[in-house]
Amino acid sequence: QVQLVESGGDLVQPGGSLKLSCVVPGRTLDYYHIGWFRQAPGKEREGVAVISGRDGSRYYADSVKGRFTIYRDGAGDTVSLQMSSVKPEDPAVYYCAALSPRFAVAVWGLRPNNYEYWGRGTQVTVSS
Repeated sequence: QVQLVESGGDLVQPGGSLKLSCVVPGRTLDYYHIGWFRQAPGKEREGVAVISGRDGSRYYADSVKGRFTIYRDGAGDTVSLQMSSVKPEDPAVYYCAALSPRFAVAVWGLRPNNYEYWGRGTQVTVSS
């Protein structure tokens, strides 16, 4: 059973910053694209950011562009999401997930449909 593990969710003030991390199982997911998604109560799961497993290209939802950054840490087994200028509309459970490299990341990266492996999520709360 392949399991991604998120961490870093916390309470953050509007305008503040938070770093989420996702540990990706090593060789099993080589070249997989890794995405971050979020789901707020009563809303559909939405793509936030994705990083290509092939060339490291990155894609963001318009709602977070310029505020969030996705990147690989260290040896590449951790994919982090740096959240900055957090807004009141950002609170949600944040999930990381892995998408097979046979899918074009530019087309499918921010859509949850074809992601194969998921973490259990980490809660981000925004409050002053």
